[in-house]
Amino acid sequence: MTDHRPRRRPTIEDVARASGVSRGTVSRVLNGGHWVSDGARSAVEKAIDSTGYRINAHARSLATARGDSVAFLLTEQQERFFDDPNFSTLMRGAADALAEQDMTLVLLLAGTDDDQRRASDFIRTGRVDGALLVSSHAGRLAFLQDLVDAHVPVISCGAPLGHERSIGYVAADDVEGARRMAAHLLASGRERIGLIAGPQDTSGGRDRLAGFRDEVGDVDPARIAYGDYSRASGDAAMEQLLRTAPDLDAVFAANDVMAAGAIDALHRAGRRVPDDVAVAGFDDAPIASRNSPTLTTMRQPFDRIAHEMVRMLLEVIGGRPAGRLTLPTELVVRESA
Repeated sequence: MTDHRPRRRPTIEDVARASGVSRGTVSRVLNGGHWVSDGARSAVEKAIDSTGYRINAHARSLATARGDSVAFLLTEQQERFFDDPNFSTLMRGAADALAEQDMTLVLLLAGTDDDQRRASDFIRTGRVDGALLVSSHAGRLAFLQDLVDAHVPVISCGAPLGHERSIGYVAADDVEGARRMAAHLLASGRERIGLIAGPQDTSGGRDRLAGFRDEVGDVDPARIAYGDYSRASGDAAMEQLLRTAPDLDAVFAANDVMAAGAIDALHRAGRRVPDDVAVAGFDDAPIASRNSPTLTTMRQPFDRIAHEMVRMLLEVIGGRPAGRLTLPTELVVRESA
């Protein structure tokens, strides 16, 4: 008797077994060949021929097109995305810049190891053409090496510590900005200036501390406290400074949100701002103009940073080497200092 049952149609799994690569690699080849080695691509193409696997019309169209989307990869806990206004400002600027190219921005929150693993898998399967990395912390981004090894186009906001040579970036001039703010406080007659520094596993945190020291000179460790860029950490750091250096007449906080927290603590302690203690921040985030008193700060050009990140990422996607760009900041004088 002749078996008239229809023959089973070859699947991606059949192609993977025949080619000796993973199902994900086969999928990447079918979806345009993003970040697949020449050897793996050749093996998959031969396996497609030998198994008789048929690519449907949709998959065939994908094979010659990009995903036309980019990941906004934020390596922070979810609550930080809502608490820190800089992230939404950057994301809006990047989305606007991509819209000009008829491309879509995809938000990926990757604050935990599991989130980072899932984000890496998502990006490396070719669902996006590249990634904009925001808020990188040294020692907490091992997954970045996977993206580098897979030749995924990535541009970072700020220097990605530990990956400066392999990943391009756009940064504000944090060193010069912090130096200028310290100079402004000294020029206004303040003599005992304290610092609420940002996280030292970030380029911004390190560079603003370095710029402050460049201008002020040797600083008594009692006049330096550290925060994580949150308002609560600025409040706690200011309370610490009031204990260790109660004679302070000025405080520079490494971002506006911490500066607002420092003012909260000073008000509770009965210190007037700026009469008793001047307070300055960094970023010119929306809170700077809404706070009472309004904040003197260093303005980062967030819109330009976002647009330059997109421009540079599209260049990398197009095959050009990654660039590195540092942009100037601007002193904005308001009521607090």
